[in-house]
Amino acid sequence: MASDSVSRRGFLTTSAGALALSSLGAKSVSAAAASGEPVALDRGPFVYPFRIGEVEAWSISDASLSLNQGLGLMWPEEQRPVMQELMQAHGEPEGGIPLYVNVLILRRGHEVLLFDAGFGARENPRMGWLQAGLATIGITPDQVTAGFLSHAHGDHIDGFIQDGQIMFPNAAFYVLPAERDFWRSPEPDFSESKRNKKPLPNMIASARDKFDILEPVTQLLRDGDELFGGLVHVEAAPGHTAGHCCFRIRSGEDELLHLMDLAHHHLLMFADPSWTIAFDHHPAQAAETRQKFWEQAAHGRTRCFGFHLPWPGIGKIVADGSGYRWWPEAWQWTT
Repeated sequence: MASDSVSRRGFLTTSAGALALSSLGAKSVSAAAASGEPVALDRGPFVYPFRIGEVEAWSISDASLSLNQGLGLMWPEEQRPVMQELMQAHGEPEGGIPLYVNVLILRRGHEVLLFDAGFGARENPRMGWLQAGLATIGITPDQVTAGFLSHAHGDHIDGFIQDGQIMFPNAAFYVLPAERDFWRSPEPDFSESKRNKKPLPNMIASARDKFDILEPVTQLLRDGDELFGGLVHVEAAPGHTAGHCCFRIRSGEDELLHLMDLAHHHLLMFADPSWTIAFDHHPAQAAETRQKFWEQAAHGRTRCFGFHLPWPGIGKIVADGSGYRWWPEAWQWTT
């Protein structure tokens, strides 16, 4: 490829390139171009446009974090040496596990659909980017017409509420009853989870509070429901939580399966689907669910979207020996 085919001018005229510039600091792009001086990035590109049939879609990164416990979060414990060898063989960095948070946005006509809402505004500058991402693509909170929740962990539900108020005032809020009922039960059962139990009281109270605030706009889902004329298909995927679910998006001949928290790492959760993470409420069930979805997606060569997979989180699952491999989709700079 000739060097001038990827010139600065050509980059800026593409949609994703233009979106990338939204992350620049206070010095304007035009001033920087005039002076020839470099411009410091607050963050790299964090909004990626793509399409699903006739539907506009975006992947918005809500955070760039690291789970510092690293493989200490992965189970079974006796398999950690095997995991470590696998990570080293693939050149994965030592130490913490990266935490990607990819929020899927769809727009079809006047309908704007949001699938989980990230962390919400935080003091930490490395998280809570969703609202900036929506502003970049010209979507205001009042324009969101539907918010889907896969499960009520903080990195998924917190962004639906800001300062005790509903963040998206005109959006219906969709969730499986098993998820809402779990958090509202007198004593939510975390007995099978390997996670640190100390933060649980605050975590439970926070989830309950958010479900209470969202109650007036809540619409309860059922496994197998189809909404928006078949655009969204709901699929129960229990194990990570009791009411965890995935969403299959269909438009024309195109399909995208949103994996949500079936995977927390692009290598570990695919090489051996029986490996689980401490955040799973029911590890054995999570592994069984993951195996089912991986087998189906690999067989169908289904395009997938991962909430915790490397941004923008789009790719396919392919069979690889006795396990699987995440195969990321090549970026396309125009839609």
